[in-house]
Amino acid sequence: MENRTIETDVVEPEAKEEPAGPKGLLLFLLIGTAFGFALTKSEVVSWFRIQEMFRFQSFHLFGIIGCAIATGFVSIRLLRKYEVRDRFGEVIVIPPKVWGKGIRYWAGGILFGLGWALTGACPGPIFALFGSGVFVAAAVFISAIAGSWVYGALRPHLPH
Repeated sequence: MENRTIETDVVEPEAKEEPAGPKGLLLFLLIGTAFGFALTKSEVVSWFRIQEMFRFQSFHLFGIIGCAIATGFVSIRLLRKYEVRDRFGEVIVIPPKVWGKGIRYWAGGILFGLGWALTGACPGPIFALFGSGVFVAAAVFISAIAGSWVYGALRPHLPH
């Protein structure tokens, strides 16, 4: 059975699932912990660093974001060139991005940027902040969940 996405109208094969098991969950926990450690040590979760970026007072976060974009670009090129296979033996295929019409990308980017600038946290660092003992991030987490819920409720009525 195939799933069709509403936004891009790309046919996606049904995902193969196998239980993660204790070893898989431990691996995810270790990778998430390492990611949170890297976010914390690089000061990506620092509200002050984020404010510096949005006020154009420091290159620190722009440099990190630029390195992430370059790493992603090179990684995708290598995946395509060497036809890397997933754990099921199938070639990893990244479909081309289909850009929509209208202002939805602008509106989404502006909303995301405003939320990021006001709260000082985007989705990844929320959990790193919890791990660092910054429990005020719970307000950001609850707001992110509420925003996702509102989008899910309004999605059928939005222009896609």
